[in-house]
Amino acid sequence: MTTTQLLVKTIIKGIQEKKGQNITIVDLAGIDGAIANYFVICQGNSPSQVEAITESIGEVARKDQGEKPVNVVGLGNDQWVAMDYTDVLVHIFLPEIREFYDLENLWQDAKLTTIPNLD
Repeated sequence: MTTTQLLVKTIIKGIQEKKGQNITIVDLAGIDGAIANYFVICQGNSPSQVEAITESIGEVARKDQGEKPVNVVGLGNDQWVAMDYTDVLVHIFLPEIREFYDLENLWQDAKLTTIPNLD
């Protein structure tokens, strides 16, 4: 498993710790012009949950992998937060915003992996 794949796993752990839902991994590694190797997309049911998921990802990635995001955009608004880990971009949405932007369909050529929700 590569360092980037380990980071993806760690990010998923951070999402699940705050009960983030509908996690999709978009594998962009084989796509020309892609801005990252992976997108990790998930959602929270409220702005406060979106913020909690963002903080959890940051904490778990730092503790487990020694990784910090290069940039985080959308905090304060908490409808769509993007975390940039260079090779991995994390998108944390409110459900209606996720549906509107529909990132999964923008990258139809990519391999999509859906992670089952934890109960």
